[in-house]
Amino acid sequence: MTRLQLPLDNAICYSGYREGQDPGRRLYPSVEQIREDLHILSRHWRLLRLYDCSLHAERVLQVIREDGLPLRVLLGAHLAAEVNNPGCPWGGHHAVETLAANRRENDAEVERLVALAGRHRDEVFAVAVGNEATVDWTDHRVPVERMIEQVRRVKAAVAQPVTVCENYVPWRDSLDALAAELDFISLHTYPVWEYKPIDEALDYTRANVASVTARHPGLPIAITEAGWCTASNGRGMHAEHAVPELQAIYCRALMGWAREAGLPCFVFEAFDEPWKGSDDPLEPEKHWGLFTVDRRPKLLMQPLYPDLA
Repeated sequence: MTRLQLPLDNAICYSGYREGQDPGRRLYPSVEQIREDLHILSRHWRLLRLYDCSLHAERVLQVIREDGLPLRVLLGAHLAAEVNNPGCPWGGHHAVETLAANRRENDAEVERLVALAGRHRDEVFAVAVGNEATVDWTDHRVPVERMIEQVRRVKAAVAQPVTVCENYVPWRDSLDALAAELDFISLHTYPVWEYKPIDEALDYTRANVASVTARHPGLPIAITEAGWCTASNGRGMHAEHAVPELQAIYCRALMGWAREAGLPCFVFEAFDEPWKGSDDPLEPEKHWGLFTVDRRPKLLMQPLYPDLA
């Protein structure tokens, strides 16, 4: 059997929510806002990762096609919690009725994934069933057996390769049965979330990838999230580590190593997203972009986008 060859090019995670917009409230970026974003990104990037099959994703794929942009998409399906997770520190308990409704909505989301992948075969190069749905701390836990069911459903219906996006830890500990169903593994690695200083960060990422490769030697691997925060109140990381200078150092080293290793690597993420996390303006979830929320390049991107600085 020929080993799957994943595309190797500059890759980035894209979620275009601006001030006042929120996927949870279905307040989506407009087509023109998405068009502005994609024309910015397509100057340097060729691969995008999308997280769900909402109107946001539909509009992204629409703009890529209408404008003939040289962008290809890893299209994701967002799966909501189907079981409670007492291990989640920020709210892993849900009412029985909510879990039942989530299960129905997850089935509908997978249907949307199949439909969008079918309509956009030129734009969508692979699909991902779920994002961080099995890791110990997730607030949207989905049982592994149910993940396998959804992966099988998608693989039977789409032409593209199928993956699941997850933190590196479960891939090396508890997801052998799920991995066996996939065309490739997608892992996430965040040294700054694990209090690693910058001089240990890339080695830590490399070790994360190596541990998953050793566990699943027959499967291709992609990094579908890796990045560095640029502002923080200290929750989950050392606040002094969350600065643009360290983002530039880590991401530059990350992309260089991934290129040399022939490893697809999606940098997290394109733009800061104010809707994420707590109301604290220094909530770290809000500050992972290589660009600010007003589309100004941070330090790493300024040499490539001097006109936007």
